[in-house]
Amino acid sequence: MSIRNTSLVEITTFFLVGIPGLEYAHVWISIPICSMYFVAFLGNCTILFVIKTEPSLHEPMYYFLSMLALSDLGLSLSSLPTVLRIFLFNAPEIFASACFAQEFFIHVFTGLESSVLLIMSFDRFLAIHNPLRYNSILTTVKVVQIGIVIFVRSFLLVLPFPLTLRTLKYCNKSQLSHSYCLHQDVMKLACSDNRINVIYGFFAALCIMLDFMLIVMSYILILKAVLGIASQKEQLKALNTCVSHICAVIIFYLPIINLAIVHRFAQHVSPLFNVLMANVLLLVPPVMNPIVYCVKTRQIRVRVVAKLCQTQI
Repeated sequence: MSIRNTSLVEITTFFLVGIPGLEYAHVWISIPICSMYFVAFLGNCTILFVIKTEPSLHEPMYYFLSMLALSDLGLSLSSLPTVLRIFLFNAPEIFASACFAQEFFIHVFTGLESSVLLIMSFDRFLAIHNPLRYNSILTTVKVVQIGIVIFVRSFLLVLPFPLTLRTLKYCNKSQLSHSYCLHQDVMKLACSDNRINVIYGFFAALCIMLDFMLIVMSYILILKAVLGIASQKEQLKALNTCVSHICAVIIFYLPIINLAIVHRFAQHVSPLFNVLMANVLLLVPPVMNPIVYCVKTRQIRVRVVAKLCQTQI
């Protein structure tokens, strides 16, 4: 009887994981992880600083890039506390309420980044298809309004996640699959009916995939507009303005699609692969996006170099 009662005790603390099989090396693994967080913070803060202090970059394209940098910073800050606790201090415990809060912020900034990438694709289409009216259509006020709309959309889309998770009962299982909390990971631990969470989680995933499909559609329209340009040199110039954004889309959506497939269909995948893909999802986009935009966008690259030269002088 006591065993039965123990098995039904509600769990209020979850346990996160580092890298399975490499627990003994977590301190050493924390060095590249901390380095990636540092590069992400430095890179995205540099992007924001350069755009804010350089009047020539006060254009819609760079305002949207600022939103992308902010979403990357939010994504990094959301996962940082638990990741560092696990790898530096071997402290995998996390209270359920803290876990729900973390997964809320992670999903909000993930949805925000998806929305920003979508808006940036439409921005590129408008700049190529109708360059003469570009600045008159995308005014500063319109950009601010778009920013508010996509933030509210991401917030409201994710708001039911922690609210519905709090209504579930957790007993028997408390081991999560990653070094941070995700909605689809937490709801699998519930011992009560979680059909609402499954259905709404699937709906939220469809919204993210809808963003991706709209991005693909916008690039079909961009390609059509580019092919309508007579000069081949101008065609290459127009396409070159999209390279950075295409790289950002691939870097962001590829891990999401892989992780979604693993959670939905590949139940017997190695835990090591699962953890690595989850860490790639949150670490790689914030690190790579500033690098890609600094390398491929001449206006950003020139001004970053100029700021560094001024600092050295």
